[in-house]
Amino acid sequence: MSVSAEPTSVDPRRNGSVPADTGTTRTDTLRPHAEHAFADELTALAAQDDRPRPARWRLSPWAVATYLLGGTLPDGTVITPKYVGPRRVVEVAVTTLATDRALLLLGVPGTAKTWVSEHLAAAVSGDSTLLVQGTAGTPEEAIRYGWNYARLLAHGPSRDALVPSPVMRAMAEGRTARVEELTRIPADVQDSLITILSEKTLPIPELGQEVQAVRGFNLIATANDRDRGVNELSSALRRRFNTVVLPLPETPEAEVDIVTRRVEQIGRSLDLPAVPDGVDEIRRVVTVFRELRDGVTADGRTKLKSPSGTLSTAEAISVVTGGLALAAHFGDGVLRAGDVAAGVLGVVVRDPAADRVVWQEYLETVVRERDGWSDFYRACREAGA
Repeated sequence: MSVSAEPTSVDPRRNGSVPADTGTTRTDTLRPHAEHAFADELTALAAQDDRPRPARWRLSPWAVATYLLGGTLPDGTVITPKYVGPRRVVEVAVTTLATDRALLLLGVPGTAKTWVSEHLAAAVSGDSTLLVQGTAGTPEEAIRYGWNYARLLAHGPSRDALVPSPVMRAMAEGRTARVEELTRIPADVQDSLITILSEKTLPIPELGQEVQAVRGFNLIATANDRDRGVNELSSALRRRFNTVVLPLPETPEAEVDIVTRRVEQIGRSLDLPAVPDGVDEIRRVVTVFRELRDGVTADGRTKLKSPSGTLSTAEAISVVTGGLALAAHFGDGVLRAGDVAAGVLGVVVRDPAADRVVWQEYLETVVRERDGWSDFYRACREAGA
């Protein structure tokens, strides 16, 4: 017997509203969900999208890819890029969601896995909030279902006492569910996805019922194998996914573009100074991270030791955003070397013993000798190098 998995209460995030007594509107939201932040672009795409759409998709696969990669529509509407990287990566990811295979976005930390996951769900289903956040303590109930224990004790197992998970709701509504940091979830909990992904069914043995996925349902998971606390996926579960590896940005220019775009978006929500005034510092932060990450200077002449951290694009975004806040509140609003130096030091030196040696060697042999970088060198020294 099948059963609908409609939620017993309304999640205010589902329609962008908040409890009335907070006095908060959607425009006050610090970080709107993708479907709200880019609602105009999604509406414009839907209006001009005349290509075939899979069941319950808001856009065609072509339009979903355009939403992520950016472009200009026939009416002149500009779609901003959400992901800067190989087009084929996005096309394969979108195509996977149009099949009965789940999608696993794999990559080192900071390669925009969560960002891409959110925007894919927003474009496909118009809802990116059906989310399970993976941690070492994530229980099986977060993926399957839980119980309202007051009702369970009062009336026994019943449909009213059941609390559907985001995955169960996605199955019943034909939407896209998301599981973030899948490899952080304990292995036995991970495997609760096997039946869902292979049989497209979620049994509820307590009620003698099941939830069968309707057309349009799929699942996006993200994972990396670099951080500590990783639980390997079983071969049975891995076979249920098509894996798409998100690479680090290929060129410095691409990475500078990514950092600039994201910092601009974050800065607008925080009323920080305009990014163009700090492009030179963004380029320097990206150069430092890429050289230490690659273990060689940009010109290929000097080999370097790499620190223990990943020095990802996401961390570069964080450093620059923090620097803009310093410039806005304790400076003249223009991003300078002194605003980013402490942030760079904090990201590079994760291991106080080993990483500090790596950083000091890089600072003295590369940064000190580089033309036009004397201000950055002095700022880093003052920051505690």
